[in-house]
Amino acid sequence: MDIVQVLGKENLRTDLPDYKVGDTVKVHYKIKEGNKERIQIFQGIVIQKRGAGISQTFTVRKISNGVGVERIYPQHSPLIAKLEVVRFGRVRRAKLFYLRKVKGKAARVKEKRKY
Repeated sequence: MDIVQVLGKENLRTDLPDYKVGDTVKVHYKIKEGNKERIQIFQGIVIQKRGAGISQTFTVRKISNGVGVERIYPQHSPLIAKLEVVRFGRVRRAKLFYLRKVKGKAARVKEKRKY
């Protein structure tokens, strides 16, 4: 195996819940300001997951004051304190970039039923 893969396997996180593209998640992210540390919560829809192994990332999008805001998080980052799944979305594609163009009710994602 490659040295990068061996070192990466040691740092993979297994404590995060299973989530998919289309799910609404709350990301509890540690922010360092000087010598203080606080946790900031970012809630939005997962619009993409990409990469593999230690370099895997996911993008979360939300609308804040009428402006779309997206953040890209490394999945295995130690700065993610917690990840909560708020809603399970029902989508039929792997990347939801079309949500960048639509507004209002058109930007909603249906919720997955629990049957």
